[in-house]
Amino acid sequence: MGISATDMRKGMVILHEGAPVKVMDFHHHTPGNLRAMVQARLRNLLTGNSFEYRFRSNEALERIVLEQLKMEYLYSDGSHHHFMNQENYEQVALTEEELGDAAQWLMPGLTIEVEFYNGTPIGVQLPASMELTVTQTEPQLKGATASNSNKPATLENGVTLMVPPFVAEGEKIKVNPTESRYMERVK
Repeated sequence: MGISATDMRKGMVILHEGAPVKVMDFHHHTPGNLRAMVQARLRNLLTGNSFEYRFRSNEALERIVLEQLKMEYLYSDGSHHHFMNQENYEQVALTEEELGDAAQWLMPGLTIEVEFYNGTPIGVQLPASMELTVTQTEPQLKGATASNSNKPATLENGVTLMVPPFVAEGEKIKVNPTESRYMERVK
């Protein structure tokens, strides 16, 4: 599937110099009267090596569609995170490096899309949203309004993110794990 460099998104997998690479981060540059470009941090999914690359903004890229299997996260043993295919009970393991930022969101029992390239597991696709309980946050100050600045909150899986001042400990909230972003309170 062909796309232009300006359509690049974090987490996307593209073919670069014959190898599948995952877009770890990117930003568009339009320096004055020079040509626009996209600076990207890429990770080779076969070797695990990360590197920076600069694309012309109109450069054509080949997007790779990975095979995705729903798997249940089981446990981590320090070096690997283990997942199980719920249909045939086969297990696969991914390293912290292969998971990147997604590792912090894993919780036992979480069903997640594990991405495969030519039969090899190379990463995961986090759900669009997760409902988690706030285990620690500052109490709301009297007279605080929604316009006040956000405060840090620690969730049941240990992740800390910014939430509105009215969110209290023990409440369940919906978050976007890919962006580590608060979405709403769960009623």
